[in-house]
Amino acid sequence: MPGRSDLLTVGGMADTHYVVMSPVPSSSDDAAALITRISEGDREAFSRFYDAFAGKALSLIRRILRDPGESEEALQELFWQIWREADQFDPRRGRPETWLLMRAKTRAIDKLRSMRRRERTFVMSVDERVAGSGAAGSDDAGAATEHRGLVHTALAQLPPTQRRVIELAFFEGLTQSEISARLGAPLGTVKTRARLGLERLREVLMGEGRPAT
Repeated sequence: MPGRSDLLTVGGMADTHYVVMSPVPSSSDDAAALITRISEGDREAFSRFYDAFAGKALSLIRRILRDPGESEEALQELFWQIWREADQFDPRRGRPETWLLMRAKTRAIDKLRSMRRRERTFVMSVDERVAGSGAAGSDDAGAATEHRGLVHTALAQLPPTQRRVIELAFFEGLTQSEISARLGAPLGTVKTRARLGLERLREVLMGEGRPAT
């Protein structure tokens, strides 16, 4: 059986903006027949099914995720699932389009939860990195004061754009999407600033990049 990347690039299928060339099914019975052929490993049937329903599936996924890149990825994951699970379709339980869109909705919701977990993990990584840079097991007030000073020193060494992202995550607990909305910056830009800022912050807090005194 072909791999996911091979399957989803045949005929340009990974690009949702390509021109549809294959004839599409004209009825639910035709679509059901395509699913049966897909379950038997028929790639031409898969291509026709994709041509017929990818647009509707992507529209639903985009309404849930509101992120073009993540939506495109979820669409590819969806049709890879269709390829692997076509034998699970039962025409007695519903129309092919309904079967597909239910899976599209589930896939999009799973992707949304994954995105939110990543963003929460981002906030936690900032929090833990800052908290974990102090003296382990020390309750000494002087050590805590020194630790806070180190944190502010580390943040001061970041470029302003990176520092602002880290501050919003750590001090206000915002996710990357919320930071993007707050700053009016693209989400991808926020992610890049966060990654670079965390790398630099890690260096300073671990003593690797701490300036000589």
